[in-house]
Amino acid sequence: MGQRRVFAAWLQVSHGEDAYIAAMFKTKTELRTAGWVIARHGCWTMLKGGFSLNISTPVQFYFETENTTINIWIDSVSLQPFSQQEWKFHQYQNIEKKRKSQVEFQVIDYEDNPIANAKISLKQIKQAFPFGNAMSEAIMNHKAYESWFTSRFKYTVFENEMKWYYNEKHPRQENYSVPDAMLKFAQKHKITVRGHNILWDDPRYTPSWVRNLTKHELSLATGRRINSILKRYSGKLIHWDVMNENMHFSLYEDRIGRNASAVFLKKAHKLDKKALPFLNEYNTIERPRDPSATATKYLDKIKQIRKQGYHGPLGIGLEGHFAVPNLPYVRASIDMLAATDLPIWITELDVSHTQNESVYLEQVIRELHAHPAIHGILLWAAWKPPKGCWRMCLTDTNFNNLPTGDAVDKIIREWRHEGFVGTTDSDGYFKTSLFHGIYKAGIRLSTGQNSEKIKKLFEVKPTMEEDENTIIRFRVHA
Repeated sequence: MGQRRVFAAWLQVSHGEDAYIAAMFKTKTELRTAGWVIARHGCWTMLKGGFSLNISTPVQFYFETENTTINIWIDSVSLQPFSQQEWKFHQYQNIEKKRKSQVEFQVIDYEDNPIANAKISLKQIKQAFPFGNAMSEAIMNHKAYESWFTSRFKYTVFENEMKWYYNEKHPRQENYSVPDAMLKFAQKHKITVRGHNILWDDPRYTPSWVRNLTKHELSLATGRRINSILKRYSGKLIHWDVMNENMHFSLYEDRIGRNASAVFLKKAHKLDKKALPFLNEYNTIERPRDPSATATKYLDKIKQIRKQGYHGPLGIGLEGHFAVPNLPYVRASIDMLAATDLPIWITELDVSHTQNESVYLEQVIRELHAHPAIHGILLWAAWKPPKGCWRMCLTDTNFNNLPTGDAVDKIIREWRHEGFVGTTDSDGYFKTSLFHGIYKAGIRLSTGQNSEKIKKLFEVKPTMEEDENTIIRFRVHA
């Protein structure tokens, strides 16, 4: 993917109202967007973005806005290049600091003498970082799908089965039988579920009978919808996408009132205190050219919702429907959103089908996992016969991995430390770095004596200091 560049600048407008400004760069063959900012008069605002170039070529930078009456003032422009090796090293540093901790194993006998050359094996019981995949109702009646999914994922979201158009195709005729069964399936396999979604601001994906309701009727219908689904699943889900895509679309704001999102969030949180309410949007990190839901617009929407009266907990949902990923833009956008200190989840991650689909998928997962502000990642690869998947599949119809599935399995094996074996030194110690989670460790002595029964369950947690170790001590009969 060539050299990556991180771009930053401080902007201000000469007078008048705030201006929405894009930083653009132009080569001989293409025009791209590097970042966005809402610039104001009387104060400086930072624009942060980035881009990748596959070739060495002159680049022309300029700033674009629809407001033709203002002057744009620019200061402290920075363009920092990174090689692929430098970029990966930064990911590695973040992972070691945020996702892993140092663990020190000590093997001694009952007289406190160190045991050298003891073999330490690990099995991860539970991974701390939430990584999952969407599922469809087909999983309940397809053993191969069930086996493939449950061996890999402990987090899920239902692709369509909790959406309003699925639950209430006709007014006041609700049917939750499918999501009820799917939730029981998830609970049986100890899979954590996030809810998607209560209300969708895109009129194309609301029940057909909802679209022509009067303002009063729509207000009543949305109230019934929120009450119905939240009371039914209260306490059973970790999240709810309360408002889906309310930056690209505005059905409820246009028909009920500009504060509709704030009102719905407040109602949802009141009915289910355990589920974190989310906004959920696409193209915030995927497509720099889309101006509707950039990180800048997302921050502005959150400020608006706060001003309109919702001050409760809130999560930032980033769908993540990628084509060719622009990793510097991804990182810069998440950096901006991280300033809110709100939980950020990747909620619907997939990559469009191209020759490099699996390569891009692995690149994106690694970039997102390495960012300290990301709290979890869910793939959007639910399988639904006969069509397969919405955009990205991980397997064929017989549940043999596609290259995308191989990429995911490679990452899962790495995060689980599959095949891990360590050997104690002459002082009986073995030190390593492990991903946060719950593990079972086993010991085998070098003498050939089978000591596999000597096992210990332990948890690797974040530590206060980088050089702080978790110490796991084994006493064995030498």
